[in-house]
Amino acid sequence: MPTARIKLISRSKYDVRNIAMQIVEIAKATNIKFKGPVPFPTKHLKISTRKTPCGDGSHTFEHWEMRIHKWMVEIDGSEQAIRQVMRIPVPDTVRIEIALS
Repeated sequence: MPTARIKLISRSKYDVRNIAMQIVEIAKATNIKFKGPVPFPTKHLKISTRKTPCGDGSHTFEHWEMRIHKWMVEIDGSEQAIRQVMRIPVPDTVRIEIALS
C-alpha cells in the first residue's frame, strides 16, 4: 500500500499544529497507520533596515523577523483517508504538499 507524506508549511505554528492534529484524528478514525506529526526546525528569516531612508540623523535600525514552521505527517495511502484529508478547511496561511510513494 502506498504512503502519503503530507508536509505542512506556515508562518503560524498554531495553524500548522491544528491541521496536523486533524490529519492524525482522521487517521485514527479510519484505523490506518500513521507516523508523526514530526516538527522540523523552525527557519528564522531576519532583516535589519535603517530607519531613516535618506541617511541623515542617528544610526538607528529596525529588525524584522519571520519564522517558518514545517511539520510532516505520514499516513497509509488509503483512498478514503486521503479524500478526507483533502476536505479539511485549510487557512490561507498554511501550505500543504502531499506526495504519494
